Amino acid sequence: MKKLIIFDLDGTLLNTIADLAQSTNHALQALGYPTHPESAYNFMVGNGINKLFERALPEGEKSEENVLRVRKEFVPYYDVHNADKSGPYPGIPELLEQLQEKGVILAVASNKYQSATAKLISHYFPRIRFTAVFGQREGVNVKPDPTVVHDILDITRISREDVLYVGDSGVDMQTAANAGVTACGVTWGFRPRTELEEFHPAHIVDNATDIAVIASL
Repeated sequence: MKKLIIFDLDGTLLNTIADLAQSTNHALQALGYPTHPESAYNFMVGNGINKLFERALPEGEKSEENVLRVRKEFVPYYDVHNADKSGPYPGIPELLEQLQEKGVILAVASNKYQSATAKLISHYFPRIRFTAVFGQREGVNVKPDPTVVHDILDITRISREDVLYVGDSGVDMQTAANAGVTACGVTWGFRPRTELEEFHPAHIVDNATDIAVIASL
């Protein structure tokens, strides 16, 4: 049985795409840039918000200066509106409760900036005792760099073979591979199954209940 399960946040535990799209479009519009349909954001997120803004900016406008300008508009708005339309995916609250009852250690590793990651976890999963909740932190490389997983392993003192990493994107599958832990891709998130398959994770699941089964193997 796996002793530690590390979850990605956006696209894995929570469907946050509507609020991310709304907040990015707000920032773009405030600066006079064109906006995007919500569906386009599925392929812009996943590598941290600075990369999201770079992808959202028009060609010829993707400078570091403009990324920071968008960020300045985005963060205050998103901090207020990041739970307007977001919510857990079906079966996720029940899964986390079940794993917690079984004594599995739970953690979060996200590329969302730290304060928003902590706020959303606290808001949507108040009864779950996550041992670590890590978002994008100053001075720490974003996923697929494995530092965030190493930091969680240092806290929990769990061996790599006893860890399951769960995420919805190629970035997550790469992160697990780079950290030397077992990967589980979920198909309900922002990216297609084909992207997960490219990285040959040990598991790909369609339902939250399947994760409990894998954890008990």
